[in-house]
Amino acid sequence: MQMMVAILIALVAVLPAAAQIAPTEAELRAYSGLHAAAARGDVADIERRITASENKEAADSRQRTPLHVAVYLRKYDAARALLRLGADPNRLDIDRYDIITIASVANDLPMLKIALEGGGNPRTVTSRYDGTALIAAAHLGHVEVVRMLIAAKAPLDHVNNLQWTALIESIVLGDGGRNHTETLRALVDAGANVNIPDGSGATPLKLARSRGYREMVTILEKAGAR
Repeated sequence: MQMMVAILIALVAVLPAAAQIAPTEAELRAYSGLHAAAARGDVADIERRITASENKEAADSRQRTPLHVAVYLRKYDAARALLRLGADPNRLDIDRYDIITIASVANDLPMLKIALEGGGNPRTVTSRYDGTALIAAAHLGHVEVVRMLIAAKAPLDHVNNLQWTALIESIVLGDGGRNHTETLRALVDAGANVNIPDGSGATPLKLARSRGYREMVTILEKAGAR
């Protein structure tokens, strides 16, 4: 069992970042219409095209809309314009990522703020792992993103199909360093359940102890973890 868990952790450790596929250079060259305008960050062209009834939900071969493209490429003004003009902030691409999760994985706080203010739902279940943006951010130790998602009422105790919560991912996919420890602290302080076990029955406290993450252990013990 321990060997299987170790293999699973190794396979998942590079995700979700590797699973999110931004437009390639070839795709960017081939884009036209709103996709091209979004990739350039050309707000005037975006406004002109949507006013002329161009489909703002048009999708490329990976089901990325112009809004997805703007978010991937950190085109903040373009993303604001598309949201203001009615682009769907909760549309999923082919890998089931929404703009909140894309921004969260990229540790892009300005874009995450735009996505949330534009109607993005932090409770959306995303990715092949049936996770959330909060789980993805906790996995990567993006502390400020985690705090912003908590403030936006992201679900603290969602369990993905690996049987991991955000709190567990901050332990098993973290390195025990400052970022992952502060991520765990933020989740605990927000009221995350510290006793939800993983699929093998191991609690967050047991997982932290087994890895020698002493500061995490202290945080969990003070919160009543068993």
